[in-house]
Amino acid sequence: MEQAYGAGKAGGAFDPLTFFQQPQTIVRLVCWLFSIVIFGCIANEGYVNRPDEIDEYCIFNRNQNACNYGVGMGTLTFLCSAAFLALDVYFPQITSVKDRKKAVLADIGVSAFWSFMWFVGFCLLANQWQVSKEEDNPLKEGADAARASVTFAFFSIFTWGALSLLGLERLKRVSFEEEYNKLFTPNTSPPLV
Repeated sequence: MEQAYGAGKAGGAFDPLTFFQQPQTIVRLVCWLFSIVIFGCIANEGYVNRPDEIDEYCIFNRNQNACNYGVGMGTLTFLCSAAFLALDVYFPQITSVKDRKKAVLADIGVSAFWSFMWFVGFCLLANQWQVSKEEDNPLKEGADAARASVTFAFFSIFTWGALSLLGLERLKRVSFEEEYNKLFTPNTSPPLV
């Protein structure tokens, strides 16, 4: 598949091998996987109770907001990663340079936003896990899932940040294409006689 400034030539056939070898696709799939791990761990093993209680509470210091944040952010980033993967598949078919630029700017903004939100999430989950009381979970149920959620929240900061940087590189290529088209478009007006 021939490349033209950050994307295949418009109208070209989709090549899955080339698509999955792109760094942006690989990092986006890693972000997608991390989001599954985070919300899966918290939703599956993030709620525990003492032997003498019926109601289950969040494993992170019995703070329901911490679990809600982890599950909510994991779900939203899962959907966002899937949506931008679909956009990456469609990107070579976009013929307008302005539309390509809008798509790349959206990718940069969303990736930077999620990187920041995962920084906040990591700080929240790590802090609440650190101050959790041992008597709230005497059987140590879900401790591995809680640690995995904190760990993958930390890694998500960097994977979403990497997507922002990759988006900036793609923006440079698309901006170059826009400038190139402005400078070297053939003049279609009739010659003056």
